[in-house]
Amino acid sequence: MGILNGRNSADGGEFRLLGVGSPLLDILVPVDDAFLETVPGEKGGMVMVEPEFQEEVLRRLPSEPRLVPGGSAGNTIFGLARLGIPVAMFGKLGTDEKGCFYRRRLRELGGSDEEFIATSELPTGTCLSMITPDAERTMRSALAASLLVRPEEAAAVDFSKYDFVYIEGYMFYSAVMPTVLRKAKEAGCRIGIDLASFEVVRDFRESLPSILKEYVDVILANEEEAAALLGEMSVEERLERLASWCDVAAVKLGRKGALVKSGNETVRIPAQLVENPVDTTAAGDLWATGFLYGLCQGKNLAEAAYYGALVSSEVVKVVGSEIPEERWSYIRSRMQEGTN
Repeated sequence: MGILNGRNSADGGEFRLLGVGSPLLDILVPVDDAFLETVPGEKGGMVMVEPEFQEEVLRRLPSEPRLVPGGSAGNTIFGLARLGIPVAMFGKLGTDEKGCFYRRRLRELGGSDEEFIATSELPTGTCLSMITPDAERTMRSALAASLLVRPEEAAAVDFSKYDFVYIEGYMFYSAVMPTVLRKAKEAGCRIGIDLASFEVVRDFRESLPSILKEYVDVILANEEEAAALLGEMSVEERLERLASWCDVAAVKLGRKGALVKSGNETVRIPAQLVENPVDTTAAGDLWATGFLYGLCQGKNLAEAAYYGALVSSEVVKVVGSEIPEERWSYIRSRMQEGTN
């Protein structure tokens, strides 16, 4: 099919992909329920907080936290870097050590930090993730510097250096989104969007169809998001509608796998089921990693969706979004074997 590598890079070099989103550093720490009771807010879920609130909780943590690069698009981009795709990411980081860590980690994996913007106005955005013995995550996020990205900064990006631009759905809340879509399209980039959450879809339901038709080549949604956008119809009908707007449409169905459609071809791929998943938080982001990697490599729909299921099945075995290197070796070997 080769939709993502359908045109050569502007310089005649290899395919390049740009992620657009909020670069957040995940702060992972195990806590007991007694500690969690000292943190304002309910157990489970995610609450937006100020950086100062987060710092106060961090000072009281019972153990040293683990830092892992995160954010929705960030999770996908770091995974693609692991698989050898030349990637960069557009987003704003603080000039602090956390921002330096985020940049350094992407470079270490072979990605580029050239499109990050640094600011001293606010610290790097972070998501404090407190994990209780029952494996439930209670998140307190401070978006901080990531909120400060401006349309003129997006306009200054040379999108002609990239073949594909992948955008997290949360960017619909950002003032830069119209500029990113317009500039990427003008530069001839293919554009992919993951709808991110049913809340995003609900808030932008009226404008989404026209945006998808005009700008988007690859649309990824889960069952909830597709339902929020398209209302009462079957999953197959929702997929059909999305694929009438975009060249490639995927509806992720959790443990029931995924449905993918492009043109006249429709594929259903089963999930790679994990008996006791540890943490499902980044499963959709890493599904996108595998799927986009397959499309980048010119694989057919079935193989690309299989790659998505494969990578997603590995991330649910660990806390956080960072799959260990030995499991990436396993993923790469399974990809070489193909769907058989």
